[in-house]
Amino acid sequence: MQRISAKILLGVAVFLAVIFQANTLQAQDAAKLFKANCASCHKPTDQKLIGPGLKGIRSRWPDEAKLIAWIKNSTEFLKTGDAYANKLFEEYGRSVMPAQNLSDAEIIALIDWTDKGGDAPASAAGDGAAKADGAGAGAGATETSSDSYLYILIIVGFVLLVLINVLNSVKSSLESLVNEKKGIITEPEPIRTPTEKFRIWASNNKKIVAVISLFLVIWVLKQGWDGLMGIGVYQGYAPEQPIKFSHKLHAGDNQIACVYCHSGVEKSKHANIPSANVCMNCHMYIQEGPQYGKEEIGKIYAALDYNPETRTYGPNQKPIQWIRVHSLPDHAYFNHSQHVAVGKIECTSCHGPIDSMEVVQQHSPLTMGWCIDCHRKTEVDKDNKYYEELHKQFVNDPKYKKGDKFTIGSLGGLECSKCHY
Repeated sequence: MQRISAKILLGVAVFLAVIFQANTLQAQDAAKLFKANCASCHKPTDQKLIGPGLKGIRSRWPDEAKLIAWIKNSTEFLKTGDAYANKLFEEYGRSVMPAQNLSDAEIIALIDWTDKGGDAPASAAGDGAAKADGAGAGAGATETSSDSYLYILIIVGFVLLVLINVLNSVKSSLESLVNEKKGIITEPEPIRTPTEKFRIWASNNKKIVAVISLFLVIWVLKQGWDGLMGIGVYQGYAPEQPIKFSHKLHAGDNQIACVYCHSGVEKSKHANIPSANVCMNCHMYIQEGPQYGKEEIGKIYAALDYNPETRTYGPNQKPIQWIRVHSLPDHAYFNHSQHVAVGKIECTSCHGPIDSMEVVQQHSPLTMGWCIDCHRKTEVDKDNKYYEELHKQFVNDPKYKKGDKFTIGSLGGLECSKCHY
């Protein structure tokens, strides 16, 4: 009876551990998706941010297929004339939600998670994205995740161990009573240390030990894999800059085009950090801002050794030490002009809702898998004259089948040498 009870209870423990671990990973995956794609504009509760709160989102959309299409590409979905989508678009100031490079399964997981209000960690992530001030953020910043399942698992394991111990005591007592009635004299069990008891138990229950050991090895490998996959991925990184600059104020409220400041984005590999002289095109006359008054604009004047009263520059100019937010490895080639001027890719596709960020943060993971996924799914505009000849080659290719999509991958965008050479 002792061995059967122990096997049953430990089997249940292992089963519950697997279930809890699976649920934890599923919840964490949804939380990560939310933080990466939604937290800048939405909260998982019913509170509004840039966009509406996502709690109860299913009840607001009569058709889940439409909701998925809306999340994938709101701009294209608006063209269908859907009444609710257009009402939502007008209600939130005609603010365009960037297209989301997510699969249907990922979107459904997000909907399932946010429909119930998410959980505390993801909500905190959403608040952090909205109120990010760079404090405490760093290249090695880690995501806050819920430990509730782990606590439950520990409690269940403890209860099972207590039950096993109680059953063993009951069994020993019953055996002693039976032997006493039969007149059988039993020698008292020798006193053993917990370690010795465990060794005896493990020796008698090798299958259970093997199953538990396998589960622990898998769990350790999964944690190690997640840790290794996160090396060099700084999604959510939002450093505090030497001068507070609000993209929400400049690009959002004042509608200043990205290319006005980042002039290299259409002409070169780099988008370029604008020089202080570009700032002075406006701030020679605008000497006080609505958020920080004269303090932050004064830092620009100090860097240029500029006197706003006499409007003259001094000789003691010094560069502003901006902190880089987005950075790719040296072995990866990326050209802004190729994507923006030729490919007609919107800035928000990679940088997220930059026009709603007070403090710029890295919106996308910028991993190779993320880039490749985009190349597989992004269709090329057939009317783009730059790709006209390539489109003819694509259609005339023997491997071409009617209905195949003309994507970046079709142009060789999945070849290693395109980005690594």
